[in-house]
Amino acid sequence: GNENDSPRGRILLMRSVVEGKLDLDNTRFGEHIDLCLGCRACETACPAGVEYGHLLEMTRAAMVRTGVKKPDTLPQKMLSRALKELFPFPKKFARVMTLNRFFRDSGLLQFTLWFKPLRDLMNKISPQAEFALSLLLSTKPVLGAKLSRRKQRKLLESVAVEDKPLNEKREVSVFTGCVMEGLFKHANDATSRVLVANGAFLVPVKTQVCCGALHAHAGEIEIAKDLARKNIEAFENNYKSLVIINSAGCGAMLKEYGELLKDDEKYAALAHEFSRRVRDVSEYLHKVGVREGAPIEESVTYDAPCHLYHAQRITSAPQEVLKAAIPNLDFKPLEGMQDCCGGAGIYNLSEPEMSDKILTDKVSKVKATGAQLLMTANPGCHMQLGAGCRTKGADCKVVHVVEVLDESYRKAGYYDQSPV
Repeated sequence: GNENDSPRGRILLMRSVVEGKLDLDNTRFGEHIDLCLGCRACETACPAGVEYGHLLEMTRAAMVRTGVKKPDTLPQKMLSRALKELFPFPKKFARVMTLNRFFRDSGLLQFTLWFKPLRDLMNKISPQAEFALSLLLSTKPVLGAKLSRRKQRKLLESVAVEDKPLNEKREVSVFTGCVMEGLFKHANDATSRVLVANGAFLVPVKTQVCCGALHAHAGEIEIAKDLARKNIEAFENNYKSLVIINSAGCGAMLKEYGELLKDDEKYAALAHEFSRRVRDVSEYLHKVGVREGAPIEESVTYDAPCHLYHAQRITSAPQEVLKAAIPNLDFKPLEGMQDCCGGAGIYNLSEPEMSDKILTDKVSKVKATGAQLLMTANPGCHMQLGAGCRTKGADCKVVHVVEVLDESYRKAGYYDQSPV
């Protein structure tokens, strides 16, 4: 491969720009930077501990700030506009998500993908149309779908907490996220139920906003900083609570607020303290101990989100939690589970060809496991893998890790099973 497309090569290119040997607006420089997944696997492998992810985001931010980096394709332009005009505004974002859920759940989406003339027409308009629709379809609940929506809402109130003394106060606040709450509320609800079933006391935080991860990935660093400040203020009243997150990308971002705002005189200390309180849900459950549930029928495999495995260095907690909680779990190891799926935040929209190559390899390895459920823990990965399994013929449903644990608890009778 091209040395300039390696982490070391890209760092040398960045240094050349800083030293004035290479212009920031050099076309080839931009291409090498844009081709990077930002998976941060190089950080895991680097003995010197170089924080490559921060260097990459700083470079992209400089390209955006100077006008060098501009969206040129339709998906990129739409995403750029959404990052500025949609994601930072919770009410507006929620309305759009409501429309997306209606399209997803009404049968219109499935019909569009099933009816070949309509599917072909959309693919003529954009080659990525079918894949984009498959991304949305992949967000539809798989486990617990047999339960009514009303019962899903009522389940949290009925969780039977294990009657045992707690060694520590387990007051937690869940960071619900924008995409997670908008398209994966079933996973958020499952997270809350599992936490309560394991002795946590939930403290809601209603004024939280988008974490800013996608903005940082896209070089919109000032918007990311503004969102970080709003979240720090939102959670400030619950300063004693741990902040539990079930999205790897969001979790990595929240844990790096201290770095993001280190030069902000007002927020630097607050950001550092906030980041110190953030825990991934699997990280939290692994530490406090997890309650045993009931066996599940399906075989499972697990694909690690890059921002959980590499950015947060949480490599085994999800699997260990499930194996400890679910008796006789039929877990099938996935070759290359720590390798990127090609979603990489917005990479599948900005670099569709390279993303598809990576996804094709990933799906072939998923097929080889023969698992019925593919678990992950990040909305972007979930959608990428779900769309990949659908379009590339893998008979495997994608679910969040915590949904599997939630299903085990439901079967164990920890939730109210009476008709609603």
